[in-house]
Amino acid sequence: MPHDVSLIATIAAGFVFAFLLGLAANALRLPPLVGYLVAGILVGPHTPGFVADAGLAGQLAEIGVILLMFGVGLHFSLADLMAVRGIAIPGAVGQIAVATAIGAAMAALWGWTLGGGLVLGLCLSVASTVVLLKALEERNAVATANGRIAIGWLIVEDLAMVLALVLLPALAGALGGSVAGEGAAQRPLLLTLGLTLLKVAAFGAIVLSIGPRVLPWLLMKVARTGSRELFTLAVLATAMGIAFGSAALFDVSFALGAFFAGVVLNESDLSHKAAANSLPLQDAFAVLFFVSVGMLFDPGILLRAPLQVVGVLLLVMVGKSLAALAIVLLLGYPARTALMVSAALAQIGEFSFILAGLGLAYGLLPQEGVSLILAAALLSITLNPLAFAGADRLARWIEQHPSWRTSLHEARQPKFAALESDLAAAREQAEARAAAHSTLSPEELLARFPMFAGLSPEQREVFVLHFHPVEAQPGERVIRAGDAADAVYFISSGQVEVALPGQAIRLGAGDFFGEMALLGDQPRSADVTAIDYCHFVTLNRRDFRELLRRYPAIREHLSTRAALRGEQNLQPREAAASA
Repeated sequence: MPHDVSLIATIAAGFVFAFLLGLAANALRLPPLVGYLVAGILVGPHTPGFVADAGLAGQLAEIGVILLMFGVGLHFSLADLMAVRGIAIPGAVGQIAVATAIGAAMAALWGWTLGGGLVLGLCLSVASTVVLLKALEERNAVATANGRIAIGWLIVEDLAMVLALVLLPALAGALGGSVAGEGAAQRPLLLTLGLTLLKVAAFGAIVLSIGPRVLPWLLMKVARTGSRELFTLAVLATAMGIAFGSAALFDVSFALGAFFAGVVLNESDLSHKAAANSLPLQDAFAVLFFVSVGMLFDPGILLRAPLQVVGVLLLVMVGKSLAALAIVLLLGYPARTALMVSAALAQIGEFSFILAGLGLAYGLLPQEGVSLILAAALLSITLNPLAFAGADRLARWIEQHPSWRTSLHEARQPKFAALESDLAAAREQAEARAAAHSTLSPEELLARFPMFAGLSPEQREVFVLHFHPVEAQPGERVIRAGDAADAVYFISSGQVEVALPGQAIRLGAGDFFGEMALLGDQPRSADVTAIDYCHFVTLNRRDFRELLRRYPAIREHLSTRAALRGEQNLQPREAAASA
């Protein structure tokens, strides 16, 4: 070829193999993640055939880590975590400690360093949120109390791994690994830790104090430009820019910087738009991340060290699950909750790979350790449905034996009921927040407006039959000032901004706009821009006028509203003229 196409070849091979094997995994009722990892094995250096560029794959994987962590931050729910904090925080911390200790002890028996054992134990102690959510969705258990406890537990695990990503580089030298720079190697451990925590604290303070004021404002300004491409670019620039800046200025990992960027945008009105716009690239680069992880796996480990593979698999599927089971029961919760959590933890995933890659980069984890972690991930994810099936059978057995049911379920029900009450309160708050983005049907729209109150059900049906659905992306200009008026818009979902001289009005689901120009037969008087993913129903000019002719009461109501809005529009102009 006339020029180097190794980047194109790596991306093309990664996507093609990942698609085919992800499709095959899905057909086998396995998470597509298994297929992506196997795709990495096939294009890696340890199998015959095409070998992708490992250096390029590593950089693409770093982008995948940034976008993955940005997504974790965007979906981080403090309210859900606080609702289950009494079980999730002590449970996850205790289970991580037990699993890490067992992993370090196994590694010591194999002759590894303390640092390698700690990294191995941490990698095996954290489960995959992606795999858990898929398992809960298949069982319709995401919204149940036990499902939300399991999700909260894994959120605590994710936060603990974020902390590990921060501290591992600082501790690498003391644990027998390599450190960047001679000065870092000569510093005392406490000084190194202190400097690391100080940098993280400074970075967090700057981002969390300035970010919530600047970033939502910036994205809102971009959304008002009417360019969907600019809005998507702004989201990606936020994630990548903060991640790179955190590493360049504060020596903080890309992963932590991206996580903070997501957390900053999480509580803003634009969080769902940011998540939706970044999702396609996040999914694509996440696939490349898993492919690059699979490239590190040496299948020969299954023959060279079968006992070690069995050991790490037993730790993942038995050791930490039994630890979680015991902790939940000791905290006073029912056996069914304990079994759900223990089954949820019987696998490992994305954070394990991120931490393993960092341990390998700092010389803590041997290459053999990465292969062991990948073997444990592939096998545990594949066998995870069996863990849930076993938990269900054991729960039913307990229910069928009165003595066990009394001690492990009925006696513990009051504490579980109190937690369910807290979860219900958190759910109500979430529903109230989501109400702004709800979708109203045409019938519900008609019911909301006083002007349509006098219509009979048959007359409302006539209106609905004349409605036309329209959609708009964030930043899309729905109406431009000066254009000819062609329809009135009713907002089913989303939000728009009406730009008037001297002011901007925001309208949401249940509002309508564009009727004034139709009533007065004038050009559009204002720009209307979607600042959300919007769904409208419209009445075109001909249908609008025909329905007003048939129903004079609606015309009168609209004329009164138009006069009132006209007076409101004049107020800013008069104020500006008198200033």
